[in-house]
Amino acid sequence: MRRPIAFLLALLLSGIVADGFAADIKGKAPRTAEDGTLPIEITADRLSADNARNSVTFEGTVHAKQGDVTLNADKIFAEYSKSAGAIEKIVADGNVRVTQTGRTATAARAVFYNLEQRIVLSGNTVLTQGENTLKGETVTIFLRENRSVVSGGEGGGRVTGVIYPKGFMQTKENPGK
Repeated sequence: MRRPIAFLLALLLSGIVADGFAADIKGKAPRTAEDGTLPIEITADRLSADNARNSVTFEGTVHAKQGDVTLNADKIFAEYSKSAGAIEKIVADGNVRVTQTGRTATAARAVFYNLEQRIVLSGNTVLTQGENTLKGETVTIFLRENRSVVSGGEGGGRVTGVIYPKGFMQTKENPGK
């Protein structure tokens, strides 16, 4: 079973600056993007690493790909803990787009809080899967709890969605059937 966009975003974001980028798991199940063990290919105009602040920044048309999951953004910034050997927070800013076979998430900004296992997509967020769409100002995904909250924003913004129930989707060839 494929995992939702949010979980794939978390896996991709959490693996971007992990030591070695991918684990070597000999004798175990094949590596996949969903378990975070495939290598991550990243291109950007610039990379800045700051060991004193335990951070790394990719800037300028950032393109990160792991298996069939792709993340595009203007900038990706990550803070990590050397002592814990873990990512603390990753921020993707500007024209954020995450895609995976038939699924897309777009937003102005995405923040992954690793310790809390929480992702916040903000700024005209649009999630699509096939013909289904969900729009809101902010989408918060609580990975441990397997739940999400979508808000329309301040000032009366609304959450909107178009969902085609399985088995009832109309086709262009057979409208109304």
